[in-house]
Amino acid sequence: MLLAAMSPFLAWRQPVYILAGFAGILAMALLLVQPLLASGGLPGLAGLRGRRVHRWVGAGLVLALVVHVGGLWITSPPDVVDALTFTSPTPFSAWGVVAMWAAFGAALLAVLRRRIRVRPMTWRRAHTTLAVVVVVGSIVHALLIEGTMETVSKAALCLLVLAVTGKALVDLRIWARATSASSGRRVERPSGHGRRDG
Repeated sequence: MLLAAMSPFLAWRQPVYILAGFAGILAMALLLVQPLLASGGLPGLAGLRGRRVHRWVGAGLVLALVVHVGGLWITSPPDVVDALTFTSPTPFSAWGVVAMWAAFGAALLAVLRRRIRVRPMTWRRAHTTLAVVVVVGSIVHALLIEGTMETVSKAALCLLVLAVTGKALVDLRIWARATSASSGRRVERPSGHGRRDG
């Protein structure tokens, strides 16, 4: 954040544009925390407490995305329309839009979890798949932009987000399956961290 605040790209920019940019940076930072909360990787935030914080951070992530896109809409509606309709000439726009809709989808799944009738493992796999799309799309989106974020720190943040997401996927074993020794049938093996709300 401090390095971004010193960026020369902020010169003569409107306050709304600057707010939108920093909301995007905040969203990227929250992506670093979410996998750690989901996998119980943060000290003192395992189990129910970690899941509760995971939900609140997810809500904050969605809010940051709304501010990010909303601010860009105020400063340049045609650019946002082009991005949302996938007609923008800038490749980073499409990646950002895909990540945004995946984030909204993951949040919607979290809100509707107790209302939709699907198996817990099916829900977790759908939620996790959308989360992976959010991470990959956001990383590519950020790396393709030459803007407020300082280049080296941006690359480091993207690598960290990718690393913790990969570790969380390994720890949670969302797609792991095991063979029952007694029957030879393939059965789903639940995560070693117990049931999670994503």
